[in-house]
Amino acid sequence: MSKLVVVGTVAFDAIETPFGKTDKILGGAATFIGLAASHFNTEVGLVSVVGGDFPENYLTMLTDRGMNIEGIEIVADGKTFFWSGKYHNDMNTRDTLATELNVLADFNPVVPDHFKNANVVMLGNLHPAVQLGVIEQTKDADLHILDTMNFWMDSALDMLKEVIAKVDVITINDEEARQLSGEYSLVTAAKKIHEMGPKYVVIKKGEHGALLFHDGDIFFAPALPLEEVFDPTGAGDTFAGGFAGFLAASKDYSFENMKRAIIYGSNFASFAVEKFGTERMQTVTNDEINKRLEQFKSLTKFEITN
Repeated sequence: MSKLVVVGTVAFDAIETPFGKTDKILGGAATFIGLAASHFNTEVGLVSVVGGDFPENYLTMLTDRGMNIEGIEIVADGKTFFWSGKYHNDMNTRDTLATELNVLADFNPVVPDHFKNANVVMLGNLHPAVQLGVIEQTKDADLHILDTMNFWMDSALDMLKEVIAKVDVITINDEEARQLSGEYSLVTAAKKIHEMGPKYVVIKKGEHGALLFHDGDIFFAPALPLEEVFDPTGAGDTFAGGFAGFLAASKDYSFENMKRAIIYGSNFASFAVEKFGTERMQTVTNDEINKRLEQFKSLTKFEITN
């Protein structure tokens, strides 16, 4: 069986949307990525850190879904990373109310020996120094995928560029692509980012889908139109999990297969937004996933007649 390493936060979130609000619930990039990737025929290993306040039943849930948690460090006398945010009525913009790094502030990732020969490495949104540390431990991976954000472009750009030069795929949103490249046109932005190192550039556009760029070729995947978006938190990470999980299981890193991976990522993200936090991703079934894939297929299929 193939192996996928996922590095990122396993955390607490507190979320408020126009549909309601939560107290502390399970969140974190690695959690969302892992829950999506666990639906594929690949061994998923999580690399993260939590405090002694992290409930045992959350860890049990992750292992019950087939994830290996040897790489999750537990700091008994520390507190788990916490983020709180409030979404505006359009559900596309939000205000961060609190960010408490806690044990994440001193996180030094250790990839278990069993996963150092992983086929695919998914670098969730963390400090570039942490991401570099994981790349050093997984040099023989077939594919390194990077997710990052504008915060690191503002605060650690030089080190982030070091990471970008070492990865095969980068996934960022349209605003971040423009900031990183200094270009407004996403086509031009992707070309500039491609020159920084990655073979593939994935630009996420939220409810407007995602673009894949490679060596002059472009592919667009729509987002599935939904009646309600309940909570967008983690949608991008869930997208990354579906994308990385599909590639790890198939071991095919061609442009044609990347297209399929983009669709799988969009498919999983459409489930994540239906409930608060990870709740929907904990209950989604393979039958539901396959049925929605057919919806994606019908959404984009057409014929041209002369």
